[in-house]
Amino acid sequence: MTTDVLLKENERVDDLQRNHYKIIQDPNRFCFGMDAVLLSGFARAGEGDRVLDLGTGTGIIPLLMEAKTKASHLTGLEIQAESADMAARSVKLNGLESKITIVNGDIKEAVSLFGAASFDVVTCNPPYMTENHGLTNPNAPKAIARHELLCTLEDVIRQSARLLKPGGNFFMVHRPFRLTDIIVLLREYKLEPKRMKLVYPFVDKDPNMVLIEANRGGKPRMTVEKPLIVYKEPGVYTDEIYDIYGY
Repeated sequence: MTTDVLLKENERVDDLQRNHYKIIQDPNRFCFGMDAVLLSGFARAGEGDRVLDLGTGTGIIPLLMEAKTKASHLTGLEIQAESADMAARSVKLNGLESKITIVNGDIKEAVSLFGAASFDVVTCNPPYMTENHGLTNPNAPKAIARHELLCTLEDVIRQSARLLKPGGNFFMVHRPFRLTDIIVLLREYKLEPKRMKLVYPFVDKDPNMVLIEANRGGKPRMTVEKPLIVYKEPGVYTDEIYDIYGY
């Protein structure tokens, strides 16, 4: 199967710098960002684990986690049909149909789609902004990716808690200004926060991302890891970022 056959109008193929994997993207819709890459580096999956990525977009997190872990199977759930189709074609482009499945569906119906306690790991890079926060992008695909238009933070956490097996782990990237909401909701749904890392664009700037891990039914105790600094100077990543990206 050639790349040309898999591509549609305005689409391009980007190199993921891992296992020679590539991803199909349409810059007019939504391209993955650093947050998705950092989440794939922060998340953990053991040998034989079944992994679900909620709101997978073009499938970036399942692709990177397949390259980095020994998970037995990864599933990406995406509500936007065009993005789900793009993700499925990226899976096919990399010959990973036996390892990754893309499902077009709603996060709010995930338990009905897959069954309760059916995954060892759930990951999510959800919309960060509430519906009334900031200017909603008039471009619908980008608006859905950035604003809580089709699902809320509570929807994500509620479904994840039910989808995980007892002892399973939930990994999410979000914004620090939502941290209180995140921790309150995680505990409400019996997902105990276990690990957190703040991400700073520069060493002297405020953090703009938070990576968090929670365990279904875990005991109280959270480790706050050392901060992750993205740039050591404008346009130059720190060594840790280059390592996560695989350069």
